[in-house]
Amino acid sequence: MKKILVLMIAGALTAAGCSAKKEAPMKIAAGTPAYQLAKDLTATLPALDPEKNLVVVTSRKFDVTAGEVLQMLLDSMGSQAQGLKSLDAQRMKAVIERAGVQIGERKLLLEAATQAKKSVTPEEIKKALEAQYARAGSEARYAEMLKTNGVSLDYVKKSIADDLTIGKYLDAAMADSVKVPEAEVLKAYTEDKTATVRHILLLTQGKSAAEKAEIRKKMEDILARAKKGEDFAALAKQYSEDPGSKDNGGLYEDFGRGKMVKPFEDAAFSVPVGQVSGIVETTYGYHILKIENRKKETQPLDQVKAQIEAQLKQQKQNTAFDAILTKLKAKAGFQVVGIK
Repeated sequence: MKKILVLMIAGALTAAGCSAKKEAPMKIAAGTPAYQLAKDLTATLPALDPEKNLVVVTSRKFDVTAGEVLQMLLDSMGSQAQGLKSLDAQRMKAVIERAGVQIGERKLLLEAATQAKKSVTPEEIKKALEAQYARAGSEARYAEMLKTNGVSLDYVKKSIADDLTIGKYLDAAMADSVKVPEAEVLKAYTEDKTATVRHILLLTQGKSAAEKAEIRKKMEDILARAKKGEDFAALAKQYSEDPGSKDNGGLYEDFGRGKMVKPFEDAAFSVPVGQVSGIVETTYGYHILKIENRKKETQPLDQVKAQIEAQLKQQKQNTAFDAILTKLKAKAGFQVVGIK
């Protein structure tokens, strides 16, 4: 799945740096907009009752509560966060859990950046803000957009500062692992450039081992039906839990390497065209793919060399980023509790 598609929320995530002593879990105060939103959502998902202070993600350093997630969504999305009320229980649960994981990951990265003595200057924040103003058309239009959506400029500045700090840390941490040798460019040039697939996803984030076993059994049954020749697009529409492709029969067209999470990409570019993969597990859940088509590069190497280098670098960055997060999570005892 596309990393940019899975979370249907806008803006950056907020987090504070972690200390040696475990942080007290955040609890939203009665009378606040986040508290009211949580109360409203309990009609669909009772576990979100703010008085329960449900922990979504835990570690030795911090806990991420459902209240903290809702506060972040309100801070980053403003009035648009009210759209959570229109979701069914399953989709609401998935959004809260994924956002909780990203908040936790951001906390770990910010702590690592602090330990590596990475910081940003007011001038760097100003420059990043000016880029936002330019995209909006002017500073005044950007301020009006924030006001309309109920998002504060202070929140945006804090998010930008955190983004830049994490970026500096990652640039330094990944510097040696993202170099692209000439031989890798030539190899990539001769390989398939894009893939078109249909896929079915059953989510497993936040699930217990027993729940995952049941989900895998369900996927095995779907896979057996697909292998027997049932219409894959129809199966995707019926069973897939990927909101980005479900209604389109699970279709992702002409995506290049480095655009999907690695196990998904590996299957998309290795399973023969026309065939159905086995069960592919990613951080999101269990997938099965049907390979519709693949295409090779048709332009001369000198015209696409820079593009290929950039794509390979992005792939290396994704791999290095995942390795960094995995190490930080293991060290912190990071666990997804989920919403039961």
